[in-house]
Amino acid sequence: MQIWRSWDDVPDDLGRTAVVIGNFDGVHLGHRRVLSRARAVADERGLQLVAVTFDPHPMAVLRPEHAPVSLTSLETRAALLGDAGADAVLALPFDRDVAAWTPEQFVQRVLVDSLHADAVVVGANFRFGHRAAGDVAALAEAGQRLGFSAEGIELDGGPQVWSSTYVRTCLAAGDVTGAAQALGRPYVVRGTVVQGDQRGRELGYPTANVPTDPRTAAPADGVYAGTLTRLDIGETLPAAISVGTNPTFHGERERRVESYVLDRTDLDLYGVEVEVAFLERLRGMTTFDSVDELLVQMAEDVDRARAHLARQGQAADEPGRTD
Repeated sequence: MQIWRSWDDVPDDLGRTAVVIGNFDGVHLGHRRVLSRARAVADERGLQLVAVTFDPHPMAVLRPEHAPVSLTSLETRAALLGDAGADAVLALPFDRDVAAWTPEQFVQRVLVDSLHADAVVVGANFRFGHRAAGDVAALAEAGQRLGFSAEGIELDGGPQVWSSTYVRTCLAAGDVTGAAQALGRPYVVRGTVVQGDQRGRELGYPTANVPTDPRTAAPADGVYAGTLTRLDIGETLPAAISVGTNPTFHGERERRVESYVLDRTDLDLYGVEVEVAFLERLRGMTTFDSVDELLVQMAEDVDRARAHLARQGQAADEPGRTD
């Protein structure tokens, strides 16, 4: 997978291409429909498939106070786009100069001059150019003049139109199941394990603590069943996961993702980069009157997480199951 961080990085000898364009935050099932169609066109015409995305998100430049939290980093987004069929990713640096381009300038500079587009596939709601003046019809008209085909694909998921906004809404409500349905995979938080206050270890439930980034989405405060994957060795382990600020213990303020790997007290994960995947919400965050009450609830949480993960494993092993 090649990542070009500006049009200057695009190889001079690049041939004709198929192009998809979008923010692609999360690379959800709607995005994958667009990529699937573009991959089919690219294969039919013998083209490379290039995904054009924007870095940073346009809203972070135009209206930073309303910029959405990210579902994926640029590197993760590029990897997911590659998994979905893209041969290369152009991460177009977005600034106020680019925001001022007319639709015609965007088409000429990016699609024609840089990428030599032969086919362009976008979501049906795609808008581009200054003040979002361009739409799929304008793109198709430009293509007729400049020598590329263009089409818009509906981002339907049955009754639900998949979108990054929908995924963020699910996560804000703690609905990790809904987020996973839209993404086609569990939502994950990625980070490096830091040393906490070791309170979990003292209570018999040592946790791998990953600080949350306010610019990146994390599920609502609560307790979840999920997995922790060590990215250094690729090992995936079952976990009970807490997201929040530990309200039972006064003074805790930093929001963290804390993962207790089930039945393991021997792990040393400090400094290890991990991915924490959220499979089901078990409960919301609660303040307990005593440590004893907390311990009773933690034991119940671990039992429920174990039972849920066992059911998930059984479903995956059943012949003919695709969920």
